[in-house]
Amino acid sequence: KHNKEKEMVSAVTLLKKSLSVNDSVIDSLNFSEDEYGVTSLHVYLHPRKSHSNRCPVCGKRCPVYDRSLVYHKWRGLDLGGIMVELFSHTQRVCCKEHGIKTASVPWSYPGSRFTKDFDMTATFLAMSINKKVTAEYLRCDWHTIMRCISRARSVLEPDIKKRYDGLVNIGIDETSYRKGHNYVTTVVNHDTNSIVWCAPGHSTEVLSKFFEELSDEQRKSIQSVSGDGAKWIDACIEKYIPHAKRCVDAFHVVTWATACLDELRKEAWRDAYADFKDKAKELKRKKGKPKKSDCASKKLNEAKIKATEIKTSTYTLGKAPENLTKNQAAKLEMIANTNPKLFRGYKLKEQLRLALKLSDIKDAKAELKSFFWRATHSRIQVFKELAHKIRRHEEHILNTIETKLSNARVESINNKIKLFIRKAYGFRNIQNMLDMILLGCSNILIPLPNRGGKGLKVA
Repeated sequence: KHNKEKEMVSAVTLLKKSLSVNDSVIDSLNFSEDEYGVTSLHVYLHPRKSHSNRCPVCGKRCPVYDRSLVYHKWRGLDLGGIMVELFSHTQRVCCKEHGIKTASVPWSYPGSRFTKDFDMTATFLAMSINKKVTAEYLRCDWHTIMRCISRARSVLEPDIKKRYDGLVNIGIDETSYRKGHNYVTTVVNHDTNSIVWCAPGHSTEVLSKFFEELSDEQRKSIQSVSGDGAKWIDACIEKYIPHAKRCVDAFHVVTWATACLDELRKEAWRDAYADFKDKAKELKRKKGKPKKSDCASKKLNEAKIKATEIKTSTYTLGKAPENLTKNQAAKLEMIANTNPKLFRGYKLKEQLRLALKLSDIKDAKAELKSFFWRATHSRIQVFKELAHKIRRHEEHILNTIETKLSNARVESINNKIKLFIRKAYGFRNIQNMLDMILLGCSNILIPLPNRGGKGLKVA
């Protein structure tokens, strides 16, 4: 008999350790099997006296208001493939500060019908793989997985506004989360490489909400802001933090030049293709005359090669000369020999790219001045417009060179957000998406069972 009691105590201890219910008393347990042959372990328990009758908001012990005679159920993590369900009576307590509330239990977060281990494990799995597979593995609904993520974020970081403290260098950008021009605006802390704030939409009104949440001291601590050349970003900076240095990311500036060059390439291709069509008509007319026909055929072949080379030169014109392959270098040489206007646009793009790599402000300013003169005298309309755009943003571009601030971190976080969205196959609840972004694009560690208090960061 003594040995049996010892074995029972050992089994209960093992079960309590496995379910992380050390602050509770197990009353009884039994197995049940449903019509599909799935075995479940039912554990009946109650909190220890020191952890009972506590307010779910402040955690203080309170007098009991009333008791329930019905068992309430919580879902736990599976044990060796066996479903685990916890059952306990609940009671309501009367808190002096928060009124009448359902008392919290030590194995679950307030308002949750899952154990703490289940919530954190579901969150980590859903953010590492996808919520559908996670839901199938944990045998629950995928809506439940999203609620677990939102609950985990609010538990791990109850006050999201703490991220606003100590902001010095921030980056602002928008990224799409659904088809149909649906965007989310993100604000990233360059120094911690984590997201600070995000909200659906992209406009002055949306970004103003972030700055209005900051205190005067928090606004004054911001020294520089990186981003693209969007006017709505400029408007917010001028209104809320006029002392901060506005930096236009060099990548976006080069992208403007590349877009102009691509427009020029399309125009050159249309002209080359029209010339090819004219030569084809000329060859058709001269088919009866052998000598003239051979000459026209040669010209037609040259026109076709030229049109094809220009059409397929997108990557060649977009790359730096030192990164060109042998075939791309030959293609660029052909463009230089046959299409001076397009090659002139390429040299303007390269001049701007190299100017943004300079570290000395005076040299960069002189190079931008040279680019402005050459672009406005290039007889290329798209580059004339680009030159005036660069002139408008010249101060912001020079600030970028001075501070060496790049929007690369913001773009990497935007890619991570898109990855979350792809893995989730979209979101019906925008708040769930924002919670996932705030949790995944931060330095928060998600605690998992039996890791000695250590957590894992979502990759």
